[in-house]
Amino acid sequence: MDDAGTRLNPATFATLLVTERDDRVGVQLNRPEVRNAIDARMVEELHAVCAHLEATPKVLILSGSPGGDSGAKAIFASGADIAELIGRRREDALAGINSGLFARIAKLPMPVIAALDGYALGGGAELAYAADFRIGTRALRMGQPETSLGIMAAAGATWRLKELVGEPMAMEILLAGRILTGEGCLRVGLITELVESADLLKAAHALADKIAAQDPLAVQATKRVFHEPRAAHPEADNLAQAELFESPAKFARMQAFLDKRERKQP
Repeated sequence: MDDAGTRLNPATFATLLVTERDDRVGVQLNRPEVRNAIDARMVEELHAVCAHLEATPKVLILSGSPGGDSGAKAIFASGADIAELIGRRREDALAGINSGLFARIAKLPMPVIAALDGYALGGGAELAYAADFRIGTRALRMGQPETSLGIMAAAGATWRLKELVGEPMAMEILLAGRILTGEGCLRVGLITELVESADLLKAAHALADKIAAQDPLAVQATKRVFHEPRAAHPEADNLAQAELFESPAKFARMQAFLDKRERKQP
């Protein structure tokens, strides 16, 4: 981050391309030579982004290499870096390197949007599951090939995927290695919008615009309460609403609504 602590400094990142606006941060995974495989440096840098967004809540847009005129295909993330993964042992698994990061991303105060193109496999798919919204392209290929490599999807897929698409489909993806196309992801609800590759980031920013038009405190409270366990309701809802009922934004926005309605009356 810069000295003022208000903006991320793009020059400090080696595996990410970072852009920041007043209401959102764009993070592009940027290791195209290994299909954006997630390595320890990328994990460290994504933690730095999380720390910034925890202190300065903004919408996060995650994306991958955009392809382009070079002929290279667009890609989100092909998974964890196998060159690193092969050397990891029991203590590394118990440390929850990727699962801890993805849990932190899922708990960010403001929504996270994953813009998915090309491969989103293994850890790349699990990173996408941690987002609040997923937008995909027809070129998207999403799945969990871990069991073919002698390991399991242990960074959230065994429970997040079941919640997202239901048990039968989750089992086929996890145990039989099924890879879903973009159309397949849309059919099972894994993504909420299917767009052309050229329109992917435009669609992600359009969704971010809709979120940014809402009251930030209300969005944060809604996201937080949404993820509370069933037993926490309705107390969690009532406590969050009690805070919002006293917020200046509530009075200002409701008064603006009433004023607008009054102006429309004959």
